Parts: sequence; C-alpha cells; structure tokens
Amino acid sequence: MTNRLAKTVVDLPPSGIRRFFDLVAARPQVISLGVGEPDFVTPWSIREAGIFSLEKGATSYTGNRGLPECLDAIAAYLSGRFGAEYSRDELLITVGASQAIDIALRAILDPGEEVVVIDPSYVCYEALIRLAGGVPVPVAVDPKRDYCPDPAAIRAAVTDRTKAIFLNYPNNPSGATYSKELLEQIAAIARGRDLLVISDEIYAELTYEGEHVCFPTLPGMRDRTILVSGFSKAFAMTGWRLGYIAAPAELVAGMLKIHQYAMLCAPITAQMAAIDALGRVNTDVREMRDSYSRRRRILADGLNEAGLPTPMPRGAFYCFADVRETGLDDVEFCEQLLEAQEVAMVPGSAFGAGGRGFVRGSFATAEPLLVEAGRRIGKFTATLK
Repeated sequence: MTNRLAKTVVDLPPSGIRRFFDLVAARPQVISLGVGEPDFVTPWSIREAGIFSLEKGATSYTGNRGLPECLDAIAAYLSGRFGAEYSRDELLITVGASQAIDIALRAILDPGEEVVVIDPSYVCYEALIRLAGGVPVPVAVDPKRDYCPDPAAIRAAVTDRTKAIFLNYPNNPSGATYSKELLEQIAAIARGRDLLVISDEIYAELTYEGEHVCFPTLPGMRDRTILVSGFSKAFAMTGWRLGYIAAPAELVAGMLKIHQYAMLCAPITAQMAAIDALGRVNTDVREMRDSYSRRRRILADGLNEAGLPTPMPRGAFYCFADVRETGLDDVEFCEQLLEAQEVAMVPGSAFGAGGRGFVRGSFATAEPLLVEAGRRIGKFTATLK
C-alpha cells in the first residue's frame, strides 16, 4: 500500500508555530516571545476546586454535554458578563476551544462549502476547515486598518458556496479587536446572505480598550452564531483543556452527535474547577488582565524603538510587528534573531499569507524579560541597517 495516509492529511502543511516551538525547546536560555500561553499558574482556588473534586472521588464520565452545574455556570457567566442568554440545550462543553471549533465545522460543512476566514488567523482554522471537507477563503486585513477586516472585502469573498464567516476577536496573532460598528456591518452581510458566523471569543476577557461586544448579542445574530470560548487564556488553564460552544439548540444537537462518538465528554476534574473559575472574573482574571495591559506597552514600545512599526494591541496577549523594511522576510527575521540574540518570535506567515512580512511576539512573559527582549531586538535590527 502506497497511500497509507489520506490525501487531505498529506496535503496539510505542518504548523509553522510548532516548528519554532521545537527550535526554542532545545535552547532554554532563549527569551521566548513565541508561546501563546499565560505565564501565570492557574489561580489556587481553581486548582483547589479540582483537587477537592478528586478527593471526593469525582473521577467518572460526565454526560456528553457536560456537568449540569458547569453548564449552568457558563450560562450565568455569558449572561452576566456579556448579555448573551443561553439554556443548557444550547451549550456544549468541549476538550478545549480547538475541539469546539473542530466539531462545529464538521457539523455544519458539506464537502466543498466555503468559510470566509480573516487572514492572518490562528493556525488551526484553515486546517480544520479542510479536514471537515470545506474550503477556506482568506480575506486579508490591512495593517493601516489596525488589522481589522474590511466589510467590503468580506462581502466580495462570499459566493453561493459560502456557509459561514469565521471571526476571532480579540485576535490571535494581531492583538486587534473589533468595534461594535464593524461587527454590525459583518452581521448585516451574514443576515443578507443567510450565513452562519463562527465567533471565537476566547480572548474576550483580555480586552484592554473599550468593552468586548459578544457577536450573538447583535440584532438578529443569536440564531446564526456559533460562539466558541474556553478557559485556557483568561483563566490561565491551558493544561486543563476545557472549552465550550454556545449556539442554537438545533446546531448544538448536531455537534453533540460528533462529540459523543469522538470524545464522549470533557474531563470531570476540569469541569469542577471551571465552576470555581467562572466566579473569579472580578478578582484573579482582573489582576491578570491588568498585568497583561502593562506588559503590552513594554513590548510594543520596545518593538517600535527597535524600528519595527507595531500598533498597540487592544486585546489578547500578542504584538504584531512589521519587519518588511528590514530587508528580511518574516521567517528569516525570526531565524536570524534567534541565532544572533536568542529571542524567539513567530513568523507571521505561520498564520496565513496575510501575515507575511510580520512577526508575532507574546507578552505573556515577565516584565524584565520583555524589557531585555526589546533591547536585544533593537541591537539586532541595528545590524540590518
């Protein structure tokens, strides 16, 4: 047998992020701005809730949809924090937000249907669309628009085969977030062309300027939005692997079919801990958000002083710097920076063609290291002049 792997998998490129993570893993002395992971440990009370659940012997499966208490806690959180109202049958707890995206796409896409994706975007979106049999249609953002999409470009990308528009705000990798006015324009396109919207809002709590607008709360969008979120970023719970979907009951029922065959349920320990986490928005989460807000200024200032135009990120924990005037492409820049100054960043092209010429730096790193990283990057760019 010569074709032991499916063609779809053979044609799938490896993640550009993972390659750089592997390079850094062998060099512990490097200052890493590469990993999109909080540098905080999960707050103690959340860890304690998980430990206590184990001590009580809660080690079983849960229902496919999730623990009723956790579903109710998520519903109360979405209502109280963002004004988005959902009942239990409109929620599904998943193994991280990535699984939520995977089963959402598999539930809605027939072969050949298209999904409009903002470019650059998180690395899994295009890959998961292809694995679901769909076709990603990238819409590039303009740095002059603060990396926000142009509604006219989205409208132009929609065809008779388009099934959904995929949004992520605050955005990974750009750190941009979208105004209510822009979101309303995108919503009008979705309503006018009868499209679904997948809205990945996992960084919603990490909004530093203005208020986060939850997409399904826009007029007419609740019945056509699949809201994806999770606990990894704002609650510093990456290793717990817990996410969720909020969507119309008809869509969630379809996703639940896939979930019950492919995963069965999310870990009970993580769900028990998440109930505690959702009560920490005004304490632990606020403290972490305030810390990230200080750090974004340190890194953005350092990059700009190094001659790399970098807008101040309004959300998430990433700076997206323009390296097009350095004479290097984004991959060369990251490779040479790593060799010369032992600072790790991620090439923007890892996030799609729209990221070429840019590099992503995570500021989920200690403040002294961000200061030192800025100094080293400046030393490196000085050699390119």
